This record gives sequence, C-alpha cells and structure tokens, in this order.
Amino acid sequence: MGKHFQILKLDATDSTNLYLRDLLRSENPLDYTVVVAEKQLKGRGQMGAVWQSKGGKNLTFSVLKIFYALSVQHQFVLNIAVSLAVIDALNEFSVPNVKVKWPNDIMSGSMKICGILIENVLKGDKVGHSIIGIGLNVNQTDFAELDKASSLKAITGHDFNLDELLQMILERIRFHFEGIEGKTVPQLLPAYEKELFRKDKPSTFTDVHGEMFMGYIRRVSPSGKLVLELEDKVFKEFDLKEVSLLY
Repeated sequence: MGKHFQILKLDATDSTNLYLRDLLRSENPLDYTVVVAEKQLKGRGQMGAVWQSKGGKNLTFSVLKIFYALSVQHQFVLNIAVSLAVIDALNEFSVPNVKVKWPNDIMSGSMKICGILIENVLKGDKVGHSIIGIGLNVNQTDFAELDKASSLKAITGHDFNLDELLQMILERIRFHFEGIEGKTVPQLLPAYEKELFRKDKPSTFTDVHGEMFMGYIRRVSPSGKLVLELEDKVFKEFDLKEVSLLY
C-alpha cells in the first residue's frame, strides 16, 4: 500500500479525463494522481456518448496510471482491472446484482449505474500511461430521458457518502493494478467473465448498420473482443462499436 493517491478536487471542469490530459502536458503528475470534479460539464462516455451528471450527487473522477512494461496487445487487462475494482467496491457497499456489461459499463440488474472511459497513450508497442475516467451515479434519482440509467440511491433507497465510495474504489483499483504489467488477458479473463452481464442468456444486439440479431455472449477473446454465439453454432468476435447489446 506504499503508493498514495494524490487527489485534486475541482469545483467544475469540462471533463476530468481532459483535465488530467492537460496536466500531463504542463507538468509531471505522479502515478495515481486522481482528479475529482464536483460538477462535470462535458462528460463523455465511450466514443463520444454524453454522460449526464448532476453536481454534488455523483462521483466523477479520473485516475492517472503510469506504466513501464504493459504491452499494447494486453491493454484489455486495464478494462478488466478497473471493472473488477468498481464491482468489488459496489459489492462492499451491498449494491445488488452488480455486473459488467462488456467492455466496462457497470450494471445493477438491468440498469447502468457507472460508465468507465479508459484512454491509453501508447509508446511504440507499450502503453505509456492510461487515464481512467469513472462516472458513477450515486445519489441522483432523476434520469429524465435515460431509461436504462439508475443510481445507487435509486436502487437501494439510501444516500451514500461520496468520499467513502471514492476511497473504496481507489483502494480496489490499486489492488487490481498490483503487478498488472506481468499479467496477460487470458490470465485475468475468468474472473471478468464470471461478472459478465447477460452471459449465456439469449440476447438481442445491433450491428454497425443498425441491423438487429440474436445471440449469446459466450466469452471474451484474448484481445478483449466479445465472442457471440449466433445461430447454427457460429461463433463470431466483435470489437467495440461493431456491436451493441440491446438486452
């Protein structure tokens, strides 16, 4: 536990990931620097989806992780580590039915409660550093037009202490990052697949053209792709944005 998190708290910022990225340009932030925003003005989800957050009710933060020997081909270990860290923390707080919707949205039952955005900066065939953005819906209870979104309070009926949650998540992130540069995706997959949302259940997906199709989530490939079983025992791998799960 030798490494301490350096936590920067901001009143408001466009995006905590962006703030960390700018910080890296202007100075040398330490490993495990954390930026927490009271209010995030332009949160982004995977590939530009906008993440809605009300000031003071939710946890919005980013963590800087510096690497020395993490190979690009194993970068999916980061998705696994962060997903499992958030799941561990939520389990500690008795949040029910927590699962990870590939690659790294965190669900409680069929509702999304947490979005994770991992931005890796590559140096040749290595990941130089990673900026891990986490948006967790905590005490907000109104999600107007987002029918699949919920929060810890909406699900459990009680308020949560944001600082306690943050500390627990950071602790678990550090735990899951211990020695991660020496690990491969296949080594870490069993623990991750155990937590996969809708694994082995008949599900409906859409492809890049918006066409709907049926399939079963069977596993995740060593490069982090989603492996679906389609009809006639056909197995097919999908990359991020090539497929989306409708439920």
